[in-house]
Amino acid sequence: MKKIVLTGGGSAGHVTPNIALVPKLRELGYDILYIGSKKGIEKELIQKEDIEFQSISSGKLRRYFDLKNFTDPFRVIKGLFDARRILKKYKPDVVFSKGGFVTVPVVIAAHMLKIPVVIHESDISPGLANKISSKYAKKICCNFPETLAHIPKDKAVLTGSAIRAELLSGSVEKAREFTGLDDKKPVILVIGGSLGAVSVNTAVRNSINKLLEKFYVVHICGKGNVDANIKLSGYVQYEYISSQLKDVFALADIVISRAGANAISELLALKKPNILVPLSAKASRGDQILNAASFKKQGFSYVIEDEDLNKDSLPPAINEVYANKDSYVKSMQTAGVSDGVGACIKVIEEACV
Repeated sequence: MKKIVLTGGGSAGHVTPNIALVPKLRELGYDILYIGSKKGIEKELIQKEDIEFQSISSGKLRRYFDLKNFTDPFRVIKGLFDARRILKKYKPDVVFSKGGFVTVPVVIAAHMLKIPVVIHESDISPGLANKISSKYAKKICCNFPETLAHIPKDKAVLTGSAIRAELLSGSVEKAREFTGLDDKKPVILVIGGSLGAVSVNTAVRNSINKLLEKFYVVHICGKGNVDANIKLSGYVQYEYISSQLKDVFALADIVISRAGANAISELLALKKPNILVPLSAKASRGDQILNAASFKKQGFSYVIEDEDLNKDSLPPAINEVYANKDSYVKSMQTAGVSDGVGACIKVIEEACV
């Protein structure tokens, strides 16, 4: 039996593509171990999939000044020893890394032990963790054609993103039972990621009365962000949705989302008209801005910059997207979405040889 270590963490976007690979890996007879951080969301998500999870010490890789920059390097070094101990005992045939700061010690430890490493970069430009990890990787899978210019040609493989097959099998009927919403109005799904999106949450709530005139709103607002003071018919809030997400996606007529690569890849696969609100360059390295620009150019998405999002800009944007929803769907239907799971599995299998 072949053994594989999956790693990735810090946000759901660094975990769900790994989860998407699991059914096919199991079908091929792989034994799977997941390495993540002690406090990240990955532990909760992975244990739900009945996968063995082991944690290592981790420190965040920052491009800005923070007092933790003086202590986190020691956590990373400890994480390297933690990862090396786990890998030496488990003896995997290959390591697949989805990115996030927790993966760097795992990738380096695998390289030290001569275990082949495959990493996946979802965004147009590689993040800092994957930039470091790319030096130790045998192959680098990527989501956008534009990414090929940023990584070594001899390592680059355009695979697309691994999408969970279950997302394509949602039930509108089950979603109505879950949310309590009938079929009298179209549904807006607001999904800001596992950690929530403050500006998106605020704009939606500030314009909620206006939105409810024409739509129902399902709001996935992130951990600790449910506002119990807002109790309106047609507006339902959740911190996070797991098993029912496929059904809620099926119910949605329009999706409002951040522009993380995994999130927008799922929207493309589902052919959902959408409004993207990329994370501001002031709060990120600007990868979501590039992702959103690419989708806007291809006619897949309407984009509102984070700084321009408010109760005045959101309702007219929703009305415009809903009025032109067929045009967005048609553009996405001609995109020719690849089998990201199959492509990534192929690279993993080849790396084991």
